[in-house]
Amino acid sequence: MPIYEFHCSQCDNKFEELCFSSSSVNSVSCPKCKNPRVERLMSTFAVSSKGSPSGNSSKGSSCGTCKASSCRSCSK
Repeated sequence: MPIYEFHCSQCDNKFEELCFSSSSVNSVSCPKCKNPRVERLMSTFAVSSKGSPSGNSSKGSSCGTCKASSCRSCSK
């Protein structure tokens, strides 16, 4: 279920909306001023792949909160 970013030109509000289908993207209105004319913004997205976590090329697995090679040595 994608989360889209929108901008309201009437009140300059930038907000996110969870849209269950492509038709629900067209029915989004600003939560602040209720303006139905909002612009969908281009935004980044996360990609998950099998293998080591993003940005971690070390042996073992890590939670990403520190530079430890495994969570066993992490204090978290």
